[in-house]
Amino acid sequence: VKVPHHRELVHTALSAGKSVLCEWPLGNGLAEAEDMAHRARSRAVPTVVGLQARSHPALAYARDLVADGYVGEVLSTTVVGSGGAWGATVGPADHYVLDAANGATLLTIPFSHTLDALASVLGEPEDLRIRLASRRTSVVDTETGQPVPMTAADQVVASGRLPGGAVATFHYRGGMSRGTNFRWEINGTEGDLVLTAPVGHPQLSPVTLEGGRGTSTGLAPLTVPESYARVPQLDPRADAPAYAVAHAYRQFLDDLREGTSEVPDLAHGAARHRSIESIMKTA
Repeated sequence: VKVPHHRELVHTALSAGKSVLCEWPLGNGLAEAEDMAHRARSRAVPTVVGLQARSHPALAYARDLVADGYVGEVLSTTVVGSGGAWGATVGPADHYVLDAANGATLLTIPFSHTLDALASVLGEPEDLRIRLASRRTSVVDTETGQPVPMTAADQVVASGRLPGGAVATFHYRGGMSRGTNFRWEINGTEGDLVLTAPVGHPQLSPVTLEGGRGTSTGLAPLTVPESYARVPQLDPRADAPAYAVAHAYRQFLDDLREGTSEVPDLAHGAARHRSIESIMKTA
């Protein structure tokens, strides 16, 4: 379902008293997101927003490694990612992401998914400042060969601090690179963690985790313990597009059974929209 239609469908489901799962972005802008979150609270029904990267077992394991002191005190973290879309070409089905007015942009989709994932591992970044650039103002339709206007930015750069003072930096660019398409480093006083993926969407990509600490001078693969794989029938690589979201579904089931609230709900989605709105004021 395209972002401009999220609110209408969520309203219909909430009015019927149904639980709701809405993919991210929750709404086309902050006002829509806050409206949906308010309606969900008034209906008192369980909800989920599709910020599923934080549910990926590799990221959950990284979160626990950081908490257990694998890297020591975190000094800095750096993310470089490619959006896949918003590059030189576009398929007919994806024209709508090129129009910033539709709310499905490089900023709101891959950058925001990754920002939320990073916040779940390292804490919410503070004082983030952002710069957007539109290096391409049109792209080529892969079927017709004709140019298509693009008003969404194809470069997103942000920096800020983490709780405790560590530095955080992000660079997302449209399209794909011949080099690195997703690399997230966490650097600390005792070690380093690196997460990589073939595209800058950890919410739907196979994620590889590596680390090194102490006297080690390089990185080595870190195998995610089986206890983190809550949906064992899925393969983290072959089923990558569904892998993180399946774990979010599993957490939602646990929440319903146990009365917990670990999976992000619509209130969390509205809060993430507020954080993006706040960041945009620095652009």
